[in-house]
Amino acid sequence: MSIALEEAEAAAERGEVPVGAVIVKDGEILARNGNRTLELNDPTAHAEVLVIREACKLLKSQRLTGCDLYVTLEPCPMCAGALSFARIRRLYYGAGDAKGGAVDHGTRFFCQPTCHHSPEVYSGIGETRAATLLKDFFASKR
Repeated sequence: MSIALEEAEAAAERGEVPVGAVIVKDGEILARNGNRTLELNDPTAHAEVLVIREACKLLKSQRLTGCDLYVTLEPCPMCAGALSFARIRRLYYGAGDAKGGAVDHGTRFFCQPTCHHSPEVYSGIGETRAATLLKDFFASKR
C-alpha cells in the first residue's frame, strides 16, 4: 500500500485526485499508477483501470487471476466492474468513499447477483494517510 500511496501523492502533484493503485502477482509489482483523468482527457483513466490495462498487457491476458490490487480509495462502480471482469483475486483499499465508493458503500457491486466475480476485500489499509491526502487535496481546491 505504501507504493500506492506514493502514486497517489504523485497524482496530487499533477493536479489529479490523489488516488494510486498497484497490481501485484506472486510478490512482484506488475503495474503501478495514479489517476490521470485530466492529463489524458479520459474519464476512465482512474488508477485502478490504468494498472489493470498495464498488467493485462504485460501478462498478455484479459484475466488477472492470482493478482492482487492495492488502491488508496474504495473503488467506484466503474472500477469495481473492471476488477470483477479482470478476475482480481484480492482487493486491498485504504479510505472508504461514502459518496462514490461501490464496494462497501453505494451499489456494493460485489454483492450483486449480476456480479460475475468477487475478489476478497480488505479495507482500511493505510486509511489515515489515504484519507488525509484526499482531504488536503480538496481543501486546497476550495
